[in-house]
Amino acid sequence: MKLNEIRDNEGSTKNRMRVGRGPGSGKGKTAGRGVKGQKSRTGVSLLGFEGGQMPLHMRMPKRGFNNPFAKKLVEVNLWRIEKAIEAKKLDAKKPISAEALVAAGVIRRAKDGVRLLAQGELKSKLDITVWSASAAAVKAVEAAGGKVTLQRPADDQAAA
Repeated sequence: MKLNEIRDNEGSTKNRMRVGRGPGSGKGKTAGRGVKGQKSRTGVSLLGFEGGQMPLHMRMPKRGFNNPFAKKLVEVNLWRIEKAIEAKKLDAKKPISAEALVAAGVIRRAKDGVRLLAQGELKSKLDITVWSASAAAVKAVEAAGGKVTLQRPADDQAAA
């Protein structure tokens, strides 16, 4: 077999139907659109149209506000980090950052940053750098002899 001999399988492609080309074609005159009516005309979009009744997407209640500028933070609990340390995926002696958590498989991706939460027990002494942390998480890390550093760009700290 050569590159110039490659072909599609027999019957896998069909020529497009040319409509409105006379009665002999089988799709002449009305071109498969039937007779009269809105759908026989051009420029018609009936998607979501319910015959003048209030459409479903307009009947449903709208609630709240979706902030397009909100940071998408990945939440990590203390037990997840402790489990990774016990499995030797993370080194407690080295500083732990979002990149280290991704490399260890604790989180899939860092998105805008990592938020540290306090669920679970922490036995290791950690030096961890995250976007934000709950007060209870900071307290738990410091109780184990570690340190939590909040890493934020200068523009975000000025806004906060």
